[in-house]
Amino acid sequence: MNWVRFFSRRTWWQGLWELKKSLLAMVTVSILVVSLNSSSSSTSCHFPAVYNFGDSNSDTGCASAAFGRIHAPYGETFFGRPSGRYSDGRLIIDFIADKLGLPYLNAYLDALQPNFRHGASFAAGGSTIQPVDAKLYGAGFNPLSLDIQLLQFVQLKERANELYNQAKNKQIKSAIPRPEDFSKALYTLDCGQNDLTFGIISTSEEQTKASIPSIINHFATAVEKLYQGGARMFWIHNTGPIGCLPLFVSDHPPQPGNANQTGCIKSYNEVAQEFNKQLKDRVSQLRAQFHEAVLIYVDIYSAKYTLITEANKHGFVNPFGYCCKHPGNNQAQCWDKVIVNGTEVNPISCEDPSKYISWDGAHYTEAASRWIANHIADGSFSDPPIPLTKACRKPVFSR
Repeated sequence: MNWVRFFSRRTWWQGLWELKKSLLAMVTVSILVVSLNSSSSSTSCHFPAVYNFGDSNSDTGCASAAFGRIHAPYGETFFGRPSGRYSDGRLIIDFIADKLGLPYLNAYLDALQPNFRHGASFAAGGSTIQPVDAKLYGAGFNPLSLDIQLLQFVQLKERANELYNQAKNKQIKSAIPRPEDFSKALYTLDCGQNDLTFGIISTSEEQTKASIPSIINHFATAVEKLYQGGARMFWIHNTGPIGCLPLFVSDHPPQPGNANQTGCIKSYNEVAQEFNKQLKDRVSQLRAQFHEAVLIYVDIYSAKYTLITEANKHGFVNPFGYCCKHPGNNQAQCWDKVIVNGTEVNPISCEDPSKYISWDGAHYTEAASRWIANHIADGSFSDPPIPLTKACRKPVFSR
């Protein structure tokens, strides 16, 4: 017998068998992954409630209830009256609730006919992540910072647990969160813009960047407290391109060489980008630390910047124009109270707010918020790339 030929054939058959086993293993794994993905994507999550924390980007009425009602023409597009929102209509958080099949969130501080069965918004216009000190308060930022919002949430949760078990009237009970729903709810956070704005206007861009680690630590502490209290699903927005806000670009034009190709203030956006980088890194660390949690980081910055750079393509006018103004008064902002001869004078709205991205120079119109919400809901701006309606599911493979 030709032993060389025998062993060569044997080696060939062994190699073929090993290849076959490898292919079978690959096919098995592929089928497993596909089945896991298809099973997780076949049904949407059922979130019984949303609890929201943040600033004016998602404030549904807390600041208005605490510090005085926002005046007309705020709210005119959808609600037909001031609704406590810093917009002509709905905000991104409203469209998020809508996509989840939930009613719009009542502001926690709104005492008139509150219904918290499906969640609440603790966000307040002018609030910050870091606790408010004399400097922040003196600069016009309100004391309802993220740590205070968490205290309000804890009180709501404790009172809800007591009242739900004691309530005998079905109508009263229907407005109270079910105790078991707190662990099944979606927790949304959209904050940080005011912390960066304060740093930029009171110090410098470099000093603001130096303060970011401390701000991120406060944010991480808030997430940890929520997690320790039973929260498991988080939808976390980063901060938007603050250097593109008309309040800065139009009213305080950038210095020569400090404008990017779109016309935004380059150095301001770089501050926001550094904040977002550190936020994303910390969310990744929290994800590794809290194994039972689903933490989704949403790149609101890119979604908003895409809209701003492609404004005309999507039916909007100059992205640095805005709709609501006090006529003949360039010093007052839309949200300011202006008294003329002892009489309060309301600002006026443009003819068609839906053509504008910015409502008042600092906040977005309903039309812009709808566009942004539609584009973040599918998960294309998220890490991991999970759609909003699947935000209760841990990914099969995480990045």
